[in-house]
Amino acid sequence: MKFVILMHPKEAYHIKTGTGRLAQLSLKDSEIIIGIDFTHDERLNRLIHDPLYQPVLLYPSPEAVTARTLPVQEGKKLLVIVVDATWFLARKMLRLSTNLMALPKISFEGGYRSEFTFKKEPEESYISTIESCVYLIRELQAAGKAKDCETEGMLDVFRRMVAHQIDSEKQRRALEGDGPQHPWKHDRDNC
Repeated sequence: MKFVILMHPKEAYHIKTGTGRLAQLSLKDSEIIIGIDFTHDERLNRLIHDPLYQPVLLYPSPEAVTARTLPVQEGKKLLVIVVDATWFLARKMLRLSTNLMALPKISFEGGYRSEFTFKKEPEESYISTIESCVYLIRELQAAGKAKDCETEGMLDVFRRMVAHQIDSEKQRRALEGDGPQHPWKHDRDNC
């Protein structure tokens, strides 16, 4: 399968903890396309209409299939399109991108909780881009619709990033006086 991550410019240029880049770096034969309205994006439209691929949009929807119920088109490679943005911006991207709304949607059968503990999500069931990719791969493997591949390494990288962010926040708070005082803090304040 091939993953294409459609990344909102805010994720691409302003978010330091974006997991879309981690996912793309971890997934063989994957790519990122940055934008908001993908209706006329040449690269994406070439991929969607390429007869080698069976495109699906990873997005929760009442009409979404699951890995188990996904009809596989013989001889085609699954093209999984993932939107990487906040939920508010993702809905806007989909509303503007008519080529995406026409695609079959796939979602999860299982209920997952994010390990992105330092980031507040609007709903408990919302998960990061990298977690979404991992859980979809695992469900496709369990359904016999994807080759076996190791996904724990992707989650390990993600977990280390989360731990680093939590440690960094603790250090920042300590430096700002919300935690134990550092011996040089007062000297720096007087300079």
